Amino acid sequence: MAPCSRCGGPPFFTRKYSGETLCAKCFRESIVEKTRQTTSRYHMLSRGEKVAVAVSGGKDSLSLLRVLSELNVESRNELFAISVDEGVAGYREEALANTKSLCSDMGLQHTVVSYKDLFGFTLDQALDWKDEREVSSCSFCGVFRRRAIDEAAAKVGASVVATAHNLDDYVQTFMMNLMHGDVSRLAWLDPNYRDSSFPVRRVKPFMEIYEEEIALFAYQSAIPFQSVSCPYMHEGLRTEVRDFLNSLEAGHPGMKNVLLRSSLDVISRYSRVQEKEVVPCSSCGNPSSSGLCNVCRMKAKIEQQLNYRG
Repeated sequence: MAPCSRCGGPPFFTRKYSGETLCAKCFRESIVEKTRQTTSRYHMLSRGEKVAVAVSGGKDSLSLLRVLSELNVESRNELFAISVDEGVAGYREEALANTKSLCSDMGLQHTVVSYKDLFGFTLDQALDWKDEREVSSCSFCGVFRRRAIDEAAAKVGASVVATAHNLDDYVQTFMMNLMHGDVSRLAWLDPNYRDSSFPVRRVKPFMEIYEEEIALFAYQSAIPFQSVSCPYMHEGLRTEVRDFLNSLEAGHPGMKNVLLRSSLDVISRYSRVQEKEVVPCSSCGNPSSSGLCNVCRMKAKIEQQLNYRG
C-alpha cells in the first residue's frame, strides 16, 4: 500500500472511490473536517446554538457525539446527548450504558426518554400484535421514535437535533421512498428542508460520509461497538436495499457518492414545489398534516390491541 497521500506517513486506509491513501492521523482528521464542511455547506448549525445529539448508543451516533464535541471548540455550541429507550429487552440496555459512559468522560449531559413513560407501552409490547400489522417494525417504531426525540430535545431546550444518519442511510432512504412510491417524502431529505411538523429542526452532519468510514473512525477512537443488534432490524426492505448498494459499491467504487449527488439534485428540485399545510393534531396538539397525527393514530391502535388482549 502506498504511503499517506497527505503527509507521507504509514498507510492506514485507502478510499477506493477517490484513490486517496491516508495514515491513521490524517484519516481521523479527514472525518472531522468532512463533517465540518457538511455542516457549513448546508448551514446545519449556527454558532452558539443548543444542539441535542440523538445518541442511540451505536458506533455512528457515538462517533457523531465525539466529532461534534471536537468541532465545538470553534462553534461554541451547547451540546446535549439525548437517547430514546424503546423498550426492547436485551438490546437497549448495553447501548444506553455505552452512551452514559462516553457522556461522563466528555462531561456532557445525557437525557433519556422512554416509550413506556411517553406512550404507556414498550416497543416489545406494541409489536406483540405483529402478525396483525401491514407495516414493518422499523416503520412502526420510527413514528414513535421521532416524537420521543422531539420530547427529549424539548426537555433540554435544544433548537436543533443532530442525527447520525450517514451517506449509506441517506441513499438507502432515497431508494426506499422511490420503491414504495413515497415521492412526497423526498422533500424531507433535503438538507436545507425546514418542516414545521417537527418542533425542533433536524440536521445530518454525517450525510456525506460512508458508513464504513464511520465504523473505522469509531474503532480508531476506541468507541465501544454494541454487541447486540436490534431483533427487528431485518424485517423491512432496508436490509435488501443495503445489501444491493454494498454490492454495487464493491464492483463500482464511488457509486454511493454518485447516488448521493443525484438524489440531492432530484430532492432540491422537488422540494421547491412542495407546500404542506400543517394543522394541530386534534388529540395531542402537535403539528400534523391531517386532523390526527400518526403518533396518536398508531397509539390508539396499540392501546386497542393491548386492552383487547387484557
